[in-house]
Amino acid sequence: MAEVVLGIVIALGVLVALVLAFVEYQYRQQPGNVLEVVAGDWHLDEVQPGHYRVTGLPQLENRTRRFEVMIPECRAEATVLSGDSLDGVSVTTTVTPQHPGIPARADNYWFGYITKAGHSTTAAITVDIKGADLSPLKTVWVKLHYVTYGPQGRIPKTRHIIVPLKFPDPKAERPWRQATVAEVLPVPTHLLTHLDTPVDIVKRYVQPHAQPGDIVTIGETPVAIMQGRWRHPADIQPGFVARRVCRYFLPTSSLATACGMQTLVDIVGPWRVVYAFIGGAIAKKLLNKPGMFYSLAGEQARLIDDVTGTLPPYDQFIILGPHDPQQVVNQIRQETGLEAAIVDVNDLKAVKVLAATAATDQALLSQALMDNPAGNADEQTPVVLVRPRNP
Repeated sequence: MAEVVLGIVIALGVLVALVLAFVEYQYRQQPGNVLEVVAGDWHLDEVQPGHYRVTGLPQLENRTRRFEVMIPECRAEATVLSGDSLDGVSVTTTVTPQHPGIPARADNYWFGYITKAGHSTTAAITVDIKGADLSPLKTVWVKLHYVTYGPQGRIPKTRHIIVPLKFPDPKAERPWRQATVAEVLPVPTHLLTHLDTPVDIVKRYVQPHAQPGDIVTIGETPVAIMQGRWRHPADIQPGFVARRVCRYFLPTSSLATACGMQTLVDIVGPWRVVYAFIGGAIAKKLLNKPGMFYSLAGEQARLIDDVTGTLPPYDQFIILGPHDPQQVVNQIRQETGLEAAIVDVNDLKAVKVLAATAATDQALLSQALMDNPAGNADEQTPVVLVRPRNP
């Protein structure tokens, strides 16, 4: 009798374990609180010596197929970056809900809203900047803080939106520099953001100075920024692999922090990172071949820039490598007629061409960009126009 009871208990235990495993599997397959913010349209509506007004219409999209996600809270704060002191400058940020079919309150209070699966709502944001002289202002960094409430509980999130305030004259004369095989022209732009595209930047700032035969080069980090491939460390949850593997990298590496490494894990997966780590260690210790981790982990491993790796406010973010750089240069060639390349250049005379149009002389580019005319500081010249010398 005892054996029968024991058998029943074991069978019930196995059944419960199977049910729990199934429930856990189903849970992991469900999207949960997948409500994301799309930056939407942003404009500098008013530009007066003492008053700037920036407006935007970010969309809050419920990307689940069947779950409703509530948005009980939504607010924004704005940080202004300037080339001078901000004494006497005031910033006022207003968020007005524009829920479909529901009028906003006169006091702009964000009342809780249920976003149905596949639907969205809008947060109208206004940033008013006032001061005696606003000409030194460069950009405004808007942080949209919102809360999702749904199958995964109550989750606070933040969407970062960066809007430029200062724009150089695209037609202003610029000094060309002499290189061994070409002339090069570093081209100033406004602070590039995910509201820009590489093609638009080339049309606006490069074409006024270009002629047939020129090659336009854009740094890999600015391209990634325009593609929105940057993440704040607060939005990254380092896992088991990232927290341990990062400790074996030099402090100067962008993979030497848990968040930096986790961005790579999120791109290529934990198993590939472990494989690259073990393979790289064997290659370094037994074959005297350092750097194999980066080859085994894939191209993105070399391109990730951890915080402080670029100019403000992006020094607060982890910048990934660009997505499909070949498609980017092909589109520039198609829409502007200029040969183009996406490059990774540093002050150590290292030049890597990530992608280039078919007619581009990559050896010439490597020579022309050897001295890094774009600079690694705050020159804000992410585009360099290369004009080959006639033979």
